[in-house]
Amino acid sequence: MNKELIIRSSSNYVDFALLKDGKLIELQKDEDDNKFAVGDVFIAKIKKTVPGLNAAFVNVGYEKDAFLHYHDLGPKLLSLLKFIKRVSTGRLRDYSLKNFPFEKDIDKDGSIAQVLKSNQSVLVQVVKEPISTKGPRISSEISIAGRYMVLVPFSDRFSISQKIEDREEKNRLKRLVKSITPKGFGVIVRTVAEGKKVAELDRDLQNLYDRWVAMSKKLHRARLPSKVLGEMNKASSILRDIFNDSFTSIIVDDEALYIQIKDYVQEIAPKKESIVKLYQSKVPIFEKFGIERQIKTSFGRTVSTAKGAYLVIEHTEAMHVVDVNSGNRSNKAKSQEDTALEVNLIAATELARQLRLRDMGGIIVVDFIDMVKAENRKKLYNHLREEMKDDRAKHKILPPSKFGLIQMTRQRVRPEMNIKTAEEHPNGLNGSEVEAPIVLVEKIKQDWEQIIKKDYKKVTLNTHPFIAAFLTKGFPSIRSKWYFEHKKWVKILPRDAYTYLEYHFKDKNGNNIKL
Repeated sequence: MNKELIIRSSSNYVDFALLKDGKLIELQKDEDDNKFAVGDVFIAKIKKTVPGLNAAFVNVGYEKDAFLHYHDLGPKLLSLLKFIKRVSTGRLRDYSLKNFPFEKDIDKDGSIAQVLKSNQSVLVQVVKEPISTKGPRISSEISIAGRYMVLVPFSDRFSISQKIEDREEKNRLKRLVKSITPKGFGVIVRTVAEGKKVAELDRDLQNLYDRWVAMSKKLHRARLPSKVLGEMNKASSILRDIFNDSFTSIIVDDEALYIQIKDYVQEIAPKKESIVKLYQSKVPIFEKFGIERQIKTSFGRTVSTAKGAYLVIEHTEAMHVVDVNSGNRSNKAKSQEDTALEVNLIAATELARQLRLRDMGGIIVVDFIDMVKAENRKKLYNHLREEMKDDRAKHKILPPSKFGLIQMTRQRVRPEMNIKTAEEHPNGLNGSEVEAPIVLVEKIKQDWEQIIKKDYKKVTLNTHPFIAAFLTKGFPSIRSKWYFEHKKWVKILPRDAYTYLEYHFKDKNGNNIKL
């Protein structure tokens, strides 16, 4: 498995495309005007408490007040409030917490009005970015993320990532971390810490502690609201969270960003520094690596998968609904049950990719093709869970229901990635739209590959003149590329009577080829 990170930079945003064996699995955008990113810490003011919701609305400087629920306050809220008060007034200049007297924990079933009041200063961290008409979701349980661990002030908990399964390694990490962590702080050890030496862990911890001290210094006479700790830039935060030995290249088209990323990789994985490369070709970087094409074909309402199957993805106010269709694939399976299982497994793989790619969140309902056998339903369920294993967002998947539906929830902390794949209708009909030609061409190519396997002679493709031109113009044309790839020529004839999305393959006798 090879992973590549392709980074495209422009004047006011940076796009990050993560490829797995050449296939796009994540797409993220870092915009300069995003002032409320996940991980940012603000000193803010309580606007009002709402006992009915057991929550408070907090002014963090966004047009909509941020939402702070009682369960997101953290048990050490009273200690945090006391610390903020002393630091902001200048009475406390030791930020180490080793001599700081902690208050008792708040009641886990208490009321928001008992612990917070209007106009009170509080330190909060963004856990969910502003989405649609809602302001940010925030927490007052501050955590500072590093490469190998997460530092949690006002805590005494030490926890190890559940993905580290070796019990001896867990115990080793716990002993090491306990020995180097300053008093008054807790630590969450991340998966990538597995097998690391104490010097590397100590260096990471010291960096996190320095960030805590720098943030605390800003609290003295800080204006309310104001950001006191920003999440590191998107490039570094993505590498911090997902970088591992499976990465084969990181390619950047901006020299300043290239130097910055190279320095960061040198810091976290010196042996991998050589995989960071500066892209200098005149061909746009996303075009060169086929990302633009994958974006066009992956974000529409209909998403094609292998062997002719496809997904239909609908977005409603309450949930996302996904329908699985077997399409026009040729059936070589022995029975309908085998066909259903094969299509469902292909669809589950694509579904896991789509969830990450679009960053879909909330409730997701998937209507897979019905299967009679319980063992096949279990096989599908286990396969989907396995495919979702690499997804960093918290998610929960329920087993298939009696109706063949799989229900799942997935946490979303950023606005959903939604790219428009439709284009203006070429006939200019009242501002109407059609799918981009490239989306249709992908479907035609899949059908053509199936026809090649059946060894037809003298195949002709009849299609709308616009699509025919799209396939044949230029050098090398798309049709020529198909020939170089499969060593078989297809004759393309434009048909004025066809609708924009209509096409038919015909054999040497002029009969439609059924797939």
